[in-house]
Amino acid sequence: MGEREGGCCPPMDLMRSEPMQLVQLIIPIESAHLAVSYLGDLGLIQFKDGYDFRGFGFMIWHKQTWAVDEDPCPSNRDQCLAVFSQLNAEKSPFQRTYAIQIKRSGEMARKLRFFRDQMSKAGVVAQVRSPGEAIANLDDLEVKLGDLEAELVEINANGEKLQRSYNELAEYKLVLLKAGEFFSSALSNAEARQREYSSNQGGEESLEIPLLSEQETTDSSKQVRLGFITGLVPREKSMAFERILFRATRGNVYLKQVAVDEPVVDPVSGDKVEKNVFAVFFSGERAKNKILKICEAFGANRYSFSEDVSKQSQLITEVSGRISELKTTIDAGLVHRGNLLQTIGEQFEQWNVLVRKEKAIYHTLNMLSMDVTKKCLVAEGWSPIFATKQIQDALHQATRDCNSQVEAIFQVLHTREMPPTYFRTNKFTTAFQEIVDAYGVAKYQEANPGVFTIVTFPFLFAVMFGDWGHGICLLLATLFFIVREKKLSSQHDITQLTVLDDCLNIRLYKSVIYKNCEASTIGLIKGRDTYPFGVDPAWHGSRSELPFLNSLKMKMSILLGVAQMNLGIILSYFNALFFKNSINTWFQFVPQMIFLNSLFGYLSLLIIVKWCTGSQADLYHVMIYMFLSPTDDLGENQLFPGQKTLQMVLLLLALVSVPWMLLPKPFLLKMQHERHQGEAYAPLPGTEESLQSAANHNDGHGNGHEEFEFSEVFVHQLIHTIEFVLGAVSNTASYLRLWALSLAHSELSVVFYEKVLLLAWGYNNIFILIIGIIIFICATVGVLLVMETLSAFLHALRLHWVEFQNKFYEGDGYKFYPFSFFVLDTEEE
Repeated sequence: MGEREGGCCPPMDLMRSEPMQLVQLIIPIESAHLAVSYLGDLGLIQFKDGYDFRGFGFMIWHKQTWAVDEDPCPSNRDQCLAVFSQLNAEKSPFQRTYAIQIKRSGEMARKLRFFRDQMSKAGVVAQVRSPGEAIANLDDLEVKLGDLEAELVEINANGEKLQRSYNELAEYKLVLLKAGEFFSSALSNAEARQREYSSNQGGEESLEIPLLSEQETTDSSKQVRLGFITGLVPREKSMAFERILFRATRGNVYLKQVAVDEPVVDPVSGDKVEKNVFAVFFSGERAKNKILKICEAFGANRYSFSEDVSKQSQLITEVSGRISELKTTIDAGLVHRGNLLQTIGEQFEQWNVLVRKEKAIYHTLNMLSMDVTKKCLVAEGWSPIFATKQIQDALHQATRDCNSQVEAIFQVLHTREMPPTYFRTNKFTTAFQEIVDAYGVAKYQEANPGVFTIVTFPFLFAVMFGDWGHGICLLLATLFFIVREKKLSSQHDITQLTVLDDCLNIRLYKSVIYKNCEASTIGLIKGRDTYPFGVDPAWHGSRSELPFLNSLKMKMSILLGVAQMNLGIILSYFNALFFKNSINTWFQFVPQMIFLNSLFGYLSLLIIVKWCTGSQADLYHVMIYMFLSPTDDLGENQLFPGQKTLQMVLLLLALVSVPWMLLPKPFLLKMQHERHQGEAYAPLPGTEESLQSAANHNDGHGNGHEEFEFSEVFVHQLIHTIEFVLGAVSNTASYLRLWALSLAHSELSVVFYEKVLLLAWGYNNIFILIIGIIIFICATVGVLLVMETLSAFLHALRLHWVEFQNKFYEGDGYKFYPFSFFVLDTEEE
């Protein structure tokens, strides 16, 4: 689980999860809130929902010990169970005891989220530690948050109204200026035409004057007066606006538009929009109504306008004055709002922590059951055994601080329920434990693969990555991540893993004890002492380099795989020994060890002997004919005396181990079930014994209180046997990925070096050399330092999850999630 610091806890033991106990707390109501608060600070108890308790009265009855001075249980046992079953009546969340307080805390949390959004928009940063005065209690905080919210909402509403008025006046001023130009221009043109017409009337007769003009009379009743509408329309909609106006009025309008130089703030949306000032001239009420609807549909803001030039100048002056006044008022409001948000920001974190803690406390109190007297709350939960004194001290402290006359009661319950799994980790071990937990949480107190993953995961990663120079590059990058740990905390686990991988990321395949004998035909012979690391450089560039490295890496991969699989089987033995399961010890561990080592353990022995002796024996031939012709002579493939006899014995043991795994276990489980029949009403065992019994539970094949299906057990064991036999072959072959990825990494490194860097160097051209260096760096970083790192990580993950953990790890437990304010503070709300 999480990290624990301090000297009150015993040393961490990752091999087995912490011993857990089911505890019952009986807390007086007056001290319940403070007790839960102290337990949240402690973070060492996982509460169970009291409304989901099952068998509560049964456990109390069989325990035959009561937490009060007088036995409250009536003489009638059934009546006693009925009394306690009332505590378990199912209720909806809204019917529970502290539903009102939770709703109240939720409302305060909503107000704080509102404050946080407002501060984020205003650029105000909440202070980590508040210098302001502390809030006395939740009631005072609730009143203060309500007052601040009301004030802030009022300021925002007033500010929005003022800002909208300001934007409307700014648009109105633009309309007055731009539309005034329309009318000024039209008036100038009309006056010029009038002067021209007057001059033509007083001079000679023009050919343009109609012949019947002298006979025309003017009827004032038939004159048509044009109306007009002015406003602003978004520029992106102006073309569509013009087309719709033309079609709706059948061309009986005149539209004049002019673009505004700079974007204006729209009063409705508050966004800056590029707009055009328009003036639409029309005739008749029907056309006017159509135009108004079209303006509304296109979001065109309309403003009144006067044809009188003197009135236009007066309006512009008045609007400018009002704009200046509104600007001053808005600025003053923003200053006041900023000061208010700054005041909130000074204590925001303190309020937020308090509200979240209160909400968590009341959620936890709702998980407790009210006793029949309505004076105490009954809680059940899991806690580590080492935390007993700390929990009791927290309860006593809550009683003293509340001046309660009644002490809270702490007692351990006996149960067959599976406890949660709890490992105390630190920054170093958390990352590896998370790798194991991603596959499955360990069953209570089964052997934890995380202990070995700390060593084997970076080791196998280094085997596949296997380059000292690239490892240094990754190490430098991960050291940078560690320096920026706080900012990259969400990626810190993977950073820790990468650092550990890099530290071990040297050439695993050291020089062994061979030197290159290219001119010789006698094969590999013993040479000088080994190099500090790496392979003998004499192999580099030789024709036999690749075959030698292939053989070396492939054989070493098999050795590593067989060693890790044997470790997994050995851990299954320790699991069986810990849970006192002799059936698994003799009919699972022993035959599995015999089968694996009779075949692949023997192959590993042959590899080591061949390396030590420099023999040219063909190990493929030896292993194949060990099955096909076990009695034939080995000839030149014999590595040591008595090899033929040993092979026949190992083959016989491998054949015997298969029925050994399959047949005895189901029959023994059936005999065990029949022997335990009739013990359904036996007294409950002690706590530790019962927990181990529940944890082991005969591999899930049933217990004395369940029906035993022999056919299901037999089929299950058959599948398990087939899976192990076939898996021993496939898992061993799977470890060859160590060889494949190491070979791929080394060959890619050679290709990029020779075909890119050296090739560019050979042109003796600085421009080509720079391009070659850039390509080489990009290929090295992208392929070797990124893709190959990810590939090696994923393959190492698979080797641990499938090839190693399936030998012993069930992973069907569940995590210990204590009620902790520390976790609450680090989680997103």
